[in-house]
Amino acid sequence: MPPRSKIDRLPPEVKSWLDELLVKSNFSDYEGIAAQLNEALRPYDMQVSKTGVHQYGKSFDERLKAVRLVSEQARAVVEASPDDEGAVNDALTRLVQEKMFGILMDIEVDPKKVDLSKLARAVAELGKASVMQKRWQTEARRQALEEAAKEAGETARSMGLTDDAVDLIKTRILGKAA
Repeated sequence: MPPRSKIDRLPPEVKSWLDELLVKSNFSDYEGIAAQLNEALRPYDMQVSKTGVHQYGKSFDERLKAVRLVSEQARAVVEASPDDEGAVNDALTRLVQEKMFGILMDIEVDPKKVDLSKLARAVAELGKASVMQKRWQTEARRQALEEAAKEAGETARSMGLTDDAVDLIKTRILGKAA
């Protein structure tokens, strides 16, 4: 197994800065980025080559694109078939699991060093959070409609409408059959 790259051994704050710089530069100007990185690494007595930055940047860009693709696909699935029962969440969970597996294989992660059960738990927690968010959205929508119906009813009564007319307005706002 080859030794870890110098970039993988960077202090976390420097690595975060490098990641941000790569994204801001749209993964270009590796020579300039390497120069800035080497300047930042002086206190650590480290130097990184332009080639090393390029290899890391290429890999990071591919992972970022994969994450964006998964996000776009998930968004498309939700928009294509919104539901409140969790079927979309199940599909998204499967999609994320498939993509996570693909990403793990593509970036050559040693499966002995990755706790797949933690990854599976993370996917399950995402699913639970998604269902809870949908419940909250449904409840918030219901409360907003009830408040709107109440306000419309009070306004309609103050304008002299009959109780039947007020009830009809409230029913229509709440989306119930007349």
